[in-house]
Amino acid sequence: MAKFFGNLHLVLLVGLAASFAIMFGVDADGVTAQSITRWLHTFVGIVWIGLLYYFNFVQIPTMPKIPAELKPGVSKHIAPAALFYFRWGAALTVLFGLIIAYQAGYEREALMLRGDYKLIGIGMWLALIMAFNVWFIIWPNQKKALGIVEADDATKAKAATTAMMTSRLNTILSIPMLYTMVTFNGG
Repeated sequence: MAKFFGNLHLVLLVGLAASFAIMFGVDADGVTAQSITRWLHTFVGIVWIGLLYYFNFVQIPTMPKIPAELKPGVSKHIAPAALFYFRWGAALTVLFGLIIAYQAGYEREALMLRGDYKLIGIGMWLALIMAFNVWFIIWPNQKKALGIVEADDATKAKAATTAMMTSRLNTILSIPMLYTMVTFNGG
């Protein structure tokens, strides 16, 4: 049993198979392209925001308490792996969200903050801003701070601060974004 649970890919595959069993075995009449897209959007959104909260609630506050000789374990191994899932979670969450809006026919109205779609449009714009921050501010600065790309110590320190502040901004934006996502009942 430990071998099974020690294999993340196998665990994910079984979870996927269980999801399909429920979808097509129990809820076959309710399965649509949009319901599958919503499910994928929710899954990758949990990955993205879960990692955002991990970085802000756990890693950032804990790093100053870690002895210097142990920090490379985080900066060379854990953080780069977490950042991989973090940035792809952001990209896929936005992609699936835009597909949902397109499938339901409200993408234009929502993005223009019009009518009944103003609330979800605000959420979409918050997500777009956050994803932009992930890919174009946090990730480039984390690459410097973690030594993935060459940088001197002053540049690394400045990059770490920029990445942290932008990550905290995304934490702020994630709270109203979550409200817009869970309260919107159109489409």
